[in-house]
Amino acid sequence: MRVVIAEDNVLLSSGLELLLRTNGFEVSAIATDAHRFLTAVDEHRPDVTIVDVRLPPSFRDEGIRAALEARRRHPGLPVLVLSQYVEHAYATRLLAGTPRGVGYLLKDRVSRVSEFVDALRRVAEGGTALDPEVVAQLLAHRGDPVATLTRREREILALMAQGHDNTTIASRLVITDNAVHKHIGNIFAKLGLAPDDSGHRRVLAVLAYLDSTG
Repeated sequence: MRVVIAEDNVLLSSGLELLLRTNGFEVSAIATDAHRFLTAVDEHRPDVTIVDVRLPPSFRDEGIRAALEARRRHPGLPVLVLSQYVEHAYATRLLAGTPRGVGYLLKDRVSRVSEFVDALRRVAEGGTALDPEVVAQLLAHRGDPVATLTRREREILALMAQGHDNTTIASRLVITDNAVHKHIGNIFAKLGLAPDDSGHRRVLAVLAYLDSTG
């Protein structure tokens, strides 16, 4: 699986390269700014990309803009964005439209190697991978009807938005698959979403809702 990285911090980019190669990925290129990143994507056509939100020269939103431009040029290009902090506006921009093959993780998540590698593979396969802190802040910016959800329903909604399936959610919350299915039905009813409890489509539905109501 070929990866292009956009990261100006040499220490972090070197660590990412080593981590990825150790876990069976091929690092095609490492770019230190948005222009080089877009050039590398055009040249290598990677299976997935990793992009720092803030890149030279201003270290504001060059990375997120580059990620969006790369997806415009190459529709469906999987992008996993890394950020030092939760930045609600950037997450919302990334999730606009059809949030397929996108991820937004905090940088400290990289140190949890198995979680990070799993998230990257999920994004590469067209899934979603949102940091729990990102999900929490997205939910915090929503009013009703999200406010009508119970604590358990909010927990399940957050795990759904991170891309987890029913079995994983049940395991994490120590409840049955049937209980998860019922909670999801209640969530969809309260959010006014189609009652589709099948795999990736439900994640897209939830993320689309969170984005459209922002």
